[in-house]
Amino acid sequence: MDWTHYRFLSLWALPAPPAAVYTALERAEDYPRWWRQVREVKRIDDTTGVIRIRSLLPYDMTFTAHEVRRDPVAGVLEIRMSGDIDGWARWTLTAGGPGTLARYEQVVDVNKPLLRRFAVAGRPVFRANHRLMMRAGRRGLAGYLQAV
Repeated sequence: MDWTHYRFLSLWALPAPPAAVYTALERAEDYPRWWRQVREVKRIDDTTGVIRIRSLLPYDMTFTAHEVRRDPVAGVLEIRMSGDIDGWARWTLTAGGPGTLARYEQVVDVNKPLLRRFAVAGRPVFRANHRLMMRAGRRGLAGYLQAV
């Protein structure tokens, strides 16, 4: 088993129609406004940016995100990542009850030396840290969507 390889899946039930959720999610530069763990997003060009995140544990992760797919009709946003983590992430949005079900999938390999050093012992903690970050993101986006 490669202890530095991760697969994540999060499902967010959100109180807004898919088009509104898509509009919020496609504007990565606005993520720090509603997702406190996304500390900074710097646009490089129309399809690429550098993102710095930090959850509960005392370390930042920085990576370059490059848009792979932007399909508002299918409700899909996908990026490729390189830097402290390499891999991909995808949002897939579907109508769900009175709002939207946002499915977030992420497959990454960790390159950050500190996390690689503690890969085996720290794995459960790193996974819990990711869950906390995703939970905060869902809450932040839900509040943001209700405010706009």
